[in-house]
Amino acid sequence: MSTVKEIESAIQKLKPEEIRAVADWLQEYREEMWDEQIETDAKAGRLDKAISKAKADHRAGKATSFP
Repeated sequence: MSTVKEIESAIQKLKPEEIRAVADWLQEYREEMWDEQIETDAKAGRLDKAISKAKADHRAGKATSFP
């Protein structure tokens, strides 16, 4: 399976419980990718400006409580 269309076709042939297992795996995989991207961005300093602004806003009383 090398293309999205082939993968889609294969998924359509799965049983519902197998589809759920694939969906769970894909969600976990996407979360891992996101975590890696955040870590890479943080190490590269790409989040520094946003972090500084958030801290300044908090000190200035512009933050709201998280429910």
